[in-house]
Order: sequence, then C-alpha cells, then structure tokens
Amino acid sequence: DVYKRQVSTQSTGFFYHFTFARSERSVPGATRTMSEPEVQKNESSKRPGDDTIIQYIIVRKDLLSQEGWSIGSLISQGCHASVAAIWENKEDVYTLQYLSEEKNTEGRSAIDSMHKITLQAKSDKELHTLAEKLEASGMKFKLWQEQPENIPTCLATKPYPRHIISPFLKKFQLFKSS
Repeated sequence: DVYKRQVSTQSTGFFYHFTFARSERSVPGATRTMSEPEVQKNESSKRPGDDTIIQYIIVRKDLLSQEGWSIGSLISQGCHASVAAIWENKEDVYTLQYLSEEKNTEGRSAIDSMHKITLQAKSDKELHTLAEKLEASGMKFKLWQEQPENIPTCLATKPYPRHIISPFLKKFQLFKSS
C-alpha cells in the first residue's frame, strides 16, 4: 500500500514529493525516513519562507581568528564547497529547482535569486560533528578540505527547502569576520 503524493507550493512553483508507506514518509534526497509525527511536526510548524530552497555554507571561524587565514581565502573555500556540493548533486530535484532558469511570478529565475546563508563553526571538531550528524540523517553535503594539507575548512549542504535543513544548523551563528 505505497503511493505517492505531490504537494504543490503556489508561491514558489515547485513540488514536494512524499512517499507514504504505512506510517512513514520519505523525503527525496535523504536516506533517513521520517516518522509520521516528525513529518506532521515539520509540516505544521512551517512559517512563510520555510519552503525557500537554500544552501548553507559553514566556515571554520578559527582559521581566521587563530590560524591567520585571510578573509579572501575563507571566502574561496566556501565557494569551492558550494560549487562541489551542487555539482555532486546536479541531478537532485531541489538542486535542479535551485538552478532553474524558469521565471517565477515576479519574472525572476531561481538562478537569479539564489539563497545562501554562511554560518561559522568554532573549530575543526565542530565542523566534523556537524558532518557526522548530517551523514547519519542522510543529508547531502560537501566537506571541503584544503589540499595538499588536507585541512577541513568548510562544509556546504546541497540545496534543500529551509524547513528540511535548518533544524540541523540551529546552533550555528552567521559568519562574521570580526
């Protein structure tokens, strides 16, 4: 008794695809299956803007403050991670919507109005803890490592609707250069 349902979102013009199997639903792009209460909580707690497809970039702040990296070097690391996360998930439904050239009701394409949020991790350990949590939940991301030193510098998620990815990132603050 498995069937599929599409839930249309008028304001953004894209669809969420949920697979119902008895009391569980799967979210595309995630290997973890959410229970019925979790999905209901996520769906009932949505606020305006929660359906916005967004990419998060989490940069190690300690590289700037303690290791002497320049702000330009950290920005480059975030750019590398962002592009890599998108490229590795180029066939994903949310990534395709994030990069869409189709015009919305305001006459703008998704590619012309991308949403990214850059957050800061305090250390290598905090970045790795986040990576482990995302991986355990089936969330897709790219942990970028500066070569040839093999230094983990940042993590970028693939594009996800805000309400799916933001719960994993609540403890992180917006990146600040000072």
